[in-house]
This record gives sequence, C-alpha cells and structure tokens, in this order.
Amino acid sequence: MKSDELYGLLRRRGFLWPTAEIYGGAQGLYDYGPLGTALKRRIEEAWTAWFVGRSEDYYRIEAADLLPEAVVRASGHLENFTDPEVACASCHSVFRADTVLEKVRPEGVDGLAPAQIAELVAERHVTCPKCGRATLGVPVPFNMMFGVDFGVTGHERAYLRPETAQSSYLAFPRMWEVGRKALPLGVAIVGRAYRNEIAPRQVLFRMRAFTQAELQIFFDPERFDVPIDAVGDEVLPVLRVPRREKGEESPEWVPVRELRSAELPDFYLFHLVHSYRFFRDALAIPKERIRLFEKSSTERAFYNRIQFDIEVHLESLGGYKELGAVHYRGDYDLSRHAAGSGQDLSVVTLDGRRIVPHVLELTFGVDRNLWAQADVHLGREEERTVWKLPPALAPVQVGVFPLLKKEHGAYARALARELQAAGIVAEYDDAGGIGKRYARMDEAGTPFCLTVDGTTLDPASAEAGTVTLRHRDSKAQERVPRAELAARIASATRLALAPV
Repeated sequence: MKSDELYGLLRRRGFLWPTAEIYGGAQGLYDYGPLGTALKRRIEEAWTAWFVGRSEDYYRIEAADLLPEAVVRASGHLENFTDPEVACASCHSVFRADTVLEKVRPEGVDGLAPAQIAELVAERHVTCPKCGRATLGVPVPFNMMFGVDFGVTGHERAYLRPETAQSSYLAFPRMWEVGRKALPLGVAIVGRAYRNEIAPRQVLFRMRAFTQAELQIFFDPERFDVPIDAVGDEVLPVLRVPRREKGEESPEWVPVRELRSAELPDFYLFHLVHSYRFFRDALAIPKERIRLFEKSSTERAFYNRIQFDIEVHLESLGGYKELGAVHYRGDYDLSRHAAGSGQDLSVVTLDGRRIVPHVLELTFGVDRNLWAQADVHLGREEERTVWKLPPALAPVQVGVFPLLKKEHGAYARALARELQAAGIVAEYDDAGGIGKRYARMDEAGTPFCLTVDGTTLDPASAEAGTVTLRHRDSKAQERVPRAELAARIASATRLALAPV
C-alpha cells in the first residue's frame, strides 16, 4: 500500500491519529488508540524479552525524560546534535538537507560540512520541493533538542532527552552497586525521546516525540566472551562500505565466520546476529527485505566506532528505512560524563584491573517498527483486507462471536471471560453478520476467531461443547473443545525466543 492509504486505514481503525486532531493536528505528533497502544506495548514486550531477558545481568529501568543542561553538554549533544537545514530564498520554506538530497544521495549527509552540502545542491541542480525553484541556500546547523526553563526562577536550563541512552549512562554507577559488580552489565530503557525535527514526515518515521527501546551493554573490551561459534554459520545480508562506494544498494549474503576480523570483533558480530534474528523471527520480517547497512567513519554518529543500521525495505515509503542499529560506542560516554560530573566512573574487574567500561548499544525505534508491521504484513487478499501480524504481537489474540446474539450470546460472553482470566486478550463481538465480524478482526490482525453456534449448545450432538476456531491467515476452520481453547491459543500466541 502507499503511505497515505496505509495511514488512512490505521487511522480509521483507531490505531493512531494526529495529536490535537480537532485543532487540525500537530506536525510530528501522534496519539495511539486502543489497538495501537496494545500493539505498541506488545512490540516493547517482545523487544524486552528478546534482548533484556537474554542475561541475568541485564536490567530494564525507567528514567526521567528531562535532563539537566550539564548532562547534554557533557554528552556532546549541545555541540553535535544538529541537522543541517536549507532555506529557499524564493518561498522561504525550510527543509532538512538530507530530505532535499535523498534522491541524489540516499545514504544521507552525515559527516558532510555545510559547504560540501551546498556544493552538492548546486552540482545536482536540486530545486525547492515546494516552489520548484533552484534557490536553496547554504545549509546552517540546527540543534534539534527541546530546551525548557527549569526550577522556580526559570533561570536554570533543562532539555527533553534526545535519546534514552544518556539515562543509562547516568544510571551506570548506581546499577553497578545494586547489580553483581561484574561485566558485562546491561541497562535497558524503553521510553520517550524528543527531537525538534525540522520537517517531520512519513508519519511515524520523523516524529518530534517518539519511543525508543535501547540496551546499553557495559563491558570489558579485553574480556567480552560470546558464543560466536554458535552463530558462525548464520548468513547475514550486509551492505559494506566498499560495495556501497561502487554504487551497490543490494546486500550481499555473507556467513558470520567470513565477517570475523579485527574491525568487526566477535562481540559485535554476535549481537548483530541477535538483532537481525529479532527482526527476522520475532517480527517476522522476510529476510529478503532486511539489510545490515554499514556506516562509514564520516557517516556514523560522532560517538561510534562501528555502526550497522538495520534497514527494512518498506513499500509504503519507497525503499529501505532504518528501524534499528548496533553501535559500538567505545568508552566515549562514560569518559565524557566522568569529566563533566567530576565523578570516577571506572570500575575494578574481577581480575583486579581498573577500567572505564566500553558500551555496545542495541537501539530500536518502536514507532517505526509498528509502521513496518503494517507495511510488511497488512494487505489485501481478494475480497478482504488482512493484517498478518505475528500472533505474539497481535493486540487482540482471539475474537469471540455468538452466531446468533440471543441464542448464543451468554455462552460466548462467558467463554470470552474465561479466556481473559487465563491471560488471553479476547474480545467479544456480536455486531453485524459473522462475515463482517471476521473482516474487522482480520483488519486488526487478530490471529484467531471463535464462533459459538447451535452445535456448541446441543447436548444431543457429538460435538456439544465445541466451538468453531477460525485461523486468520488460511481462513481454515475446525471444531475445538472448550476445555482445550486456552492452552491452544496461549501456545500459538507465545513469543518464541531464540537460543543464546
């Protein structure tokens, strides 16, 4: 589907809509409705189980959204958290430089100086997206953080956090004390981040308030042992820098054992595999639509030593889009915060060495991945629109219907309550014909529907006490005894975790 069509369907079904919609909406801000909230929470829970649950030394915390100015100064965000913007001298519209250059430079403009961007605009005869004139000016840096007055007098300054990661670095010394005082130590946060985007666009992809899921793994670079042999035969769809420089855009499938090198250490590759498998297995993204996009030294974030973006080809947005990443940040973060705070953030390892831990960051955009689930799994099949969500992510796991409201409604309601008591998200629906009810559940991504009918309630029938179980993807139907339903549905909607 096209982006507008997909967004229209999500809005109609109440998954999401613009913030302050009755006032015309607020650019770059969206609210989630009941189904959207449930799907978003399922994605967050799946991410937490997959990444945080892999180690008894990994923890999830919740931190404040506001950060004192001293924190963002030490982290480098006051100086470096900028996007170049270009303005049209004719219509005075302002755009992100990477937006106006995306057709001639799809890899972005990270690392390019304003003069280099201006040269690209001139050489490629890039025109204003709004008025069509070639009057775009020299880019100027624009800091994307939201600053707020802080304290009673308002003379102090604070910022809405531009990423959740900083809160993990601030929490490290406390987590070291309450944890096992051993490395690796993982600190995860799933929460809001805020960026004053120059030109929010593509619905959930360029937002001013969005949800990140990030795991910061603090480790000893000399002693970070991982079971690399267990994933050595995994074949990854990588797009390395040398192939990109030749103009290649499609990934090359390379076994992990062939990627092992000094520039791609084992601990990095192991977690790259784990992240790739999350997209392929937990989110059910076809592997042919995934690529692991290596950023060069001039393209990657200023704090990164190694960076692969996890990209998925999205038809609604016309190409590959970043949905997550694996960043090797070295000791940059703890060293900067140690200098900024005056606190010693080094630790003593089990073998007696004092080190400043390095950081491996696994980052994931929750809102973007919700959109990706719609792009990849929501579509039309003949006469129906069906969202083939992975069952573990479905906002509603089973719809429960009476064939006839008067005759079968009480039994169906009791069955729905029974399933809910067993921890299954069941929704009772008796509005309209059975076909329309199936259609509503198909659009919402509900993997199963149960129908109570005359046979269910007929004591003389050999199938008394059974209900019709309908499978969303195949539309196949079968009779299942009531006593077996909870176990069947719970098993089919459980997230299958990869071995580690």
